[in-house]
Amino acid sequence: MTIKEVCEKFGITPDTLRYYERVGVIPEVRRTKGGIRDFSEEDINWVENAVCMRSAGVPIEMLIEYVRLFQLGDSTIEARKNLLVEARVEVQKQLDKFQSTMDRLNYKISRYEDAVKTGILVWDPKNAK
Repeated sequence: MTIKEVCEKFGITPDTLRYYERVGVIPEVRRTKGGIRDFSEEDINWVENAVCMRSAGVPIEMLIEYVRLFQLGDSTIEARKNLLVEARVEVQKQLDKFQSTMDRLNYKISRYEDAVKTGILVWDPKNAK
């Protein structure tokens, strides 16, 4: 698969994909004799992982370390697991933050739904924001 096809598949720019490869967020991609990147199914899986993890806020440095450890082999299994556990903690913090926002939005929407029915919006200083 070409860089253009991979970028279209994941909604990222070629610059982003080249950066991921350059810094080690994905392993080095095989190139054709002409020097053009030729993404294998395994490469695409790495790109999918990188895009997923970055969209969840996992730091680049953590992804680089994960790939580095993966390339060192099975002796790093525990270290890789520990990195994933650490990433999960960070993602959970983000989920908690979003859930708090969702709870506030749901509350406010319910207040407005009541106001639409009754014609009165009652101000609640505790949840005024």
